[in-house]
Amino acid sequence: MPVPFFARKMLVLAMTWLALVIAWAYSISISIAADPHAGYVPKFELDIQPILTARGCNSGPCHGKSRGQNGFALSLFGFDSNMDFDSVVKNARGRRIHAAVPSESLLLTKATGKEPHGGGIRIQPNDADFQTIVSWIQTGMQRATPEDPTLASLRIQPDPTTLSPKQEIDLHVEATYSDGTVKDVTHVAAFQSSDSGIMQIKEGKLKAGEHVGEATIMARFMGQITTWNTAVLKAKSIPDAAFDNLPRQNFIDDLVYQKLQILDMLPSEPASDTTWLRRIYLDAIGRVPTPAEVEEFLTDASPDKKLRWIDRVLDQPEYADFWANKWADLLRPNPYRVGIKATYSLDLWLREAFRQNWSHDRFVRELLTAQGSTWKNGATTFFRDRREPDEITSVVSQLFIGVRLECAKCHQHPFEVYGQSDFYGLASFFSKIGHKGVGLSPPISGGEEIFFVKSKGEVRHPLTQQVLAPKPLLKDPVTLSEDDDPRIALADWLVSPDNPYFAKAAANRVWGEVMGMGIVDPVDDFRATNPPSNAPLLEALAEHYKAVGFDTKKLLKAIFTSHIYGLSSIPNESNAFDQRNFSKHVRRRMRAEVLADAVSDATGVPTSFSGMPHGTRAVQLWTFRINSDFLDAFSRPDPNQDPPCERIGDTTMSQSLHLMNSSQIQERLTSADGNCAAWAKESSPEIALRKIYLQLYARLPNPQETETLLSIRKDLPDAKRWVEDVVWSMINSPEFLFID
Repeated sequence: MPVPFFARKMLVLAMTWLALVIAWAYSISISIAADPHAGYVPKFELDIQPILTARGCNSGPCHGKSRGQNGFALSLFGFDSNMDFDSVVKNARGRRIHAAVPSESLLLTKATGKEPHGGGIRIQPNDADFQTIVSWIQTGMQRATPEDPTLASLRIQPDPTTLSPKQEIDLHVEATYSDGTVKDVTHVAAFQSSDSGIMQIKEGKLKAGEHVGEATIMARFMGQITTWNTAVLKAKSIPDAAFDNLPRQNFIDDLVYQKLQILDMLPSEPASDTTWLRRIYLDAIGRVPTPAEVEEFLTDASPDKKLRWIDRVLDQPEYADFWANKWADLLRPNPYRVGIKATYSLDLWLREAFRQNWSHDRFVRELLTAQGSTWKNGATTFFRDRREPDEITSVVSQLFIGVRLECAKCHQHPFEVYGQSDFYGLASFFSKIGHKGVGLSPPISGGEEIFFVKSKGEVRHPLTQQVLAPKPLLKDPVTLSEDDDPRIALADWLVSPDNPYFAKAAANRVWGEVMGMGIVDPVDDFRATNPPSNAPLLEALAEHYKAVGFDTKKLLKAIFTSHIYGLSSIPNESNAFDQRNFSKHVRRRMRAEVLADAVSDATGVPTSFSGMPHGTRAVQLWTFRINSDFLDAFSRPDPNQDPPCERIGDTTMSQSLHLMNSSQIQERLTSADGNCAAWAKESSPEIALRKIYLQLYARLPNPQETETLLSIRKDLPDAKRWVEDVVWSMINSPEFLFID
């Protein structure tokens, strides 16, 4: 007898329902069988978010980016639990969760690769994390409550110890909760190594590299981080007496040698006198020494000649232009955005500050508390370019505190303790900046703008909308009257002796400029996961800087006086792979402007810059918008890039091609009024060669170089052509291009 249609339909529905029940029961049985903590109810904040972080789901390249990925957005590293819960459970009409069959939830089928997933396979069905997510869905997708224990601290076990090359050990992350509970959370902690060449870490398994060095391991869990610092060391092979006998000039040498002794690493030999002289001229004032200066230095037989020459170089007028040019990288705005006259006014202010050798604390105070006209007080251009408190805060924290707070503008800093309250509390110091005048208008008219202190101003937390009082970083809010300028309180805190950031950040920046690398590197990225390579040295430099009244010339003198500064860049057997401990000089290419001026000095023909007086040197240019293919090729900052702009010291194919084939360089080599024409008229090729080497390399040619170049001269009847070829080849050589 045929089954009625209605009955058939009911039968199908019943069978479907039964299948779902069986699948649900099966998933429960699998979950319970696999769950070693049967009876535990997972919570989103305590159990699920850590899995999303450990598996990289909420990282920047994946769903943690500002707009998410493929319609699924998570907060970066789980800083916003409410947003993440809604994204997983509620958004997209709840399609990411399959409550009836949790293992078939889109959240899991994507992560296991069962369905196409741009991020690849992130989890396996037999993983404990997979079962935790299934259990969470089965038990109602619960969230943490105020009664649940909160994370109190993290710790990596075992305690740090030195490792041998290629040694492998297991690290464990212990989480201590507010109720005293301690859990091993290694499997859901996210790990990172500060130097993967020294140590690599994956899922708690640490492997040391082949070479000696130090690294910091970071573990992140539930918004907290902990670090583990250690070193890879070989069996000691250098006797202590070898370090006792090293030449020492000041505290810098003592502290660097102490570190090298731990690493069983000897410093390189001292550089030659002429290499040292060329180096200090380029590092201190941005030009090569003249032939007359080189010859005078070589004939100086006094025992303290280096000390006297350090003072002499630092007193040169080029010092102001060179160091102002460095700070222009960090502060100079785009003139199309703020006006030509305002940009020029800032440039004049910078050069005058270094011409008068302002102390660094005065320089910072004058900049941050500037008022008045952009035409009369160039420091106010800083506020014309960055018109909102949050824009100012990002730059101030980076330049003068050494912390990149930009992340905390939108979310908890992924590698530090700073959050939005810290960022906007700092921003509140700039809440009362007022301005009047033409301001910004397209196109820029170049009109004057006046900056002043308003009677009122506030900054609100972007999430809670709470008005935040001005608050130094990781300090209590300051109490101010209605008439106070909060910026003065900020400047007072910045330069105060008990500020742990300012002196270290400033000393580290100066050190990095002349040593080729900061003790903390990058120089503006102080954080627990990027520790100093020599903490006692950084502390001593900061204390010295404070002791000399933040006089940058005196800090430079201490660095230049040290034996460490005068080391050769040529490695020895023990320090060949060292990159961070200053056991040898860091060889680096000249800055674009310095190299352009060096080419002008070498050829005897000044570079011509549009709109600038004849004879203007590249380090004297007041804007990056003055056209120069040469400066652009050698990584002058992009004028459209927002400062601070850090220079890129890489060498490129375009740079080599420019030096070899530039018509401007060729014209200067062949100029009748240039050095090549004059050297070709010397009474002998030996004299010409001596002058060429003194000008370009700041040294005399060695016998082999002399013999080789004189033999080439014999084959060229044209003396001028020979000189031009020699100078061209030297301009293209590493010895000319690099500070050695």
